[in-house]
Amino acid sequence: MNNRLLGFSLFAITAATVIAVPYLEDAEAVTGPPPMAVPAVNPTANIIGPDIAAPAIQGQGDIEVVFVLDTTGSMSELIQAAKEKIWSIATTMASAQNSPRIKIGLVAYRDQGEAYVTKMVDLTDDLDSLYSTLMDFKAEGGGDTPEAVHEALADAVNNMSWTRNQDTYRSIFLVGDAPGHNRHAPELSFNQSLKTAAAKGIVVNTIQCGKLASTRRQWQQVAAAGQGAFFNVSSGGDAVAIATPFDKEMAELSVKLDDTRLFYGDAKARETQQRKTAATAKLHAGASDATRARRATYNLSKSGERNALGDGELVDDIAKGRVKLDEVKAEQLPQALRKLAPEEQAAFVEKRAKTRETLRDQMSELAKQRAAYLKKKAEDADGFADSLDQKLYGAIRAQAAEKGFRYEADSASF
Repeated sequence: MNNRLLGFSLFAITAATVIAVPYLEDAEAVTGPPPMAVPAVNPTANIIGPDIAAPAIQGQGDIEVVFVLDTTGSMSELIQAAKEKIWSIATTMASAQNSPRIKIGLVAYRDQGEAYVTKMVDLTDDLDSLYSTLMDFKAEGGGDTPEAVHEALADAVNNMSWTRNQDTYRSIFLVGDAPGHNRHAPELSFNQSLKTAAAKGIVVNTIQCGKLASTRRQWQQVAAAGQGAFFNVSSGGDAVAIATPFDKEMAELSVKLDDTRLFYGDAKARETQQRKTAATAKLHAGASDATRARRATYNLSKSGERNALGDGELVDDIAKGRVKLDEVKAEQLPQALRKLAPEEQAAFVEKRAKTRETLRDQMSELAKQRAAYLKKKAEDADGFADSLDQKLYGAIRAQAAEKGFRYEADSASF
């Protein structure tokens, strides 16, 4: 498996509806319609900053994307790139004009005899927790071909919490450099997985890393039958992962912003909140400043609010009228409020709200400066026109448009 920068890359084009899924187990012959080309975009016109969302227009569904990633030894660069780029991918998806709810899932795969065959993270809008798991992914094992791709694709199609809203854009991106086999699970054919995906309205795209001919043939077949797109990426890497002079301050402010959260609720809610808090702390301790700045940019968007705050966040719920402070049971209040008198509690929450507003304003200004810096870098580099980032954005626009999602002409985030 060849090395590859930038794992996560949503690509694609919606192909014509496939009436009969072609036979895919024989990788020697490519059948079905060829994957279509991604439309070109002008990457320098509008690099994403804060406050991405515009008023809703069409398509009130979610965006649900599952990445199926080969995590054997030769994919180390790809996995590292995924850790750097996932927030930019989420920000690009969030730039749709109707502020969609973004949910991402992961299926890591290797093969029989390895530490695991597949490992799943279910679809979630809690990207902090997903990223916390991704941080632990390492490229190990492998050294031979083929791999357990059939099992991984079957998990992505059958074992994720896909919604049924007809307006939701659902997509799988299969990323790897070796073809698949199902000799250990003959019942898990590509044909069956792709038929099920079509029935659920899931587009299946493939991204080949490297140049192995048998992988290329099989990946092209899967993409064609999955009504998606096929892409090949070189071992040199085409991802745009630029550090900026604004990253460190944005990262530091994002810690302070996270500290304004006041979680409340019953014991079950607190358990979930504690897991999210732990994931956020792990992210701040282990991620680069550039990655945390990308996360901060995503969290400033309308779609990113759910990741930033999670469920049961008292300051936001009071501000938006979802709850009144005097109606919250004492045992469900945050520890910081339990020993305070009612008027002190109100003052405490109000102070947190003002602090949060100030921090968001500061971060929004930095995010604008960061976006301008990146736009200049893009212009100097001829727009990164051949980068995987731009191929990704062209695919997002084309595929999600089928579900009514509308993007500005050029809204890729780096």
